Amino acid sequence: TVYLLDNGFHTDLAVPRAALIKGGGPLAEATASLAPGDWVLVGWGDAVFYVDQSPISGRLADGARAFFKPGNASVVMLDPQASDPTRRFRPENRQALRLSAAGMAALRTRVQASLAIDAAGRPITAAARPGDDARFFASRETFWVGHLCNHWTAQLLSAAGLPIRPFRAVTSGEVMRTAARAERDAAKLDLKPVRD
Repeated sequence: TVYLLDNGFHTDLAVPRAALIKGGGPLAEATASLAPGDWVLVGWGDAVFYVDQSPISGRLADGARAFFKPGNASVVMLDPQASDPTRRFRPENRQALRLSAAGMAALRTRVQASLAIDAAGRPITAAARPGDDARFFASRETFWVGHLCNHWTAQLLSAAGLPIRPFRAVTSGEVMRTAARAERDAAKLDLKPVRD
């Protein structure tokens, strides 16, 4: 089980740490480098705007740059969670998704494909915030209005086998609605993706 989490405009996935480490590679290395925690929040965004946590009122110009200028550098966020990552989210802002082993492997492969690597094949740490366990790793992808954070999350879910159209997933609400519908439909058809 993974959890889709919505903070009102941005979506993250809460994934069991062991599932990200399974299979090795740069994603496993990046995950192993994190502080302790059985869960990891996985997200993606602009390399500057996404990392900065100062009041948004002072970052509007940077937000416009990230949104409208094509080709912005991006990062993959991995944020370890020592306890239940869903507890900070209201029920309507969290969605449990049951993935098969193959679906989880495909999701992991899609996250790993986003990571930029150095000449030795290791993930590249792009940023860390003081007093925060989240780590931001350089991504091969670029951020702009044609490829936003919610598109990226939808691409992960699509790779995992959910019937979701990533290009239509502009808002966090759209990602949540589509994921909830897919989970309901799987339950109705008794096709629950988890077969572990």
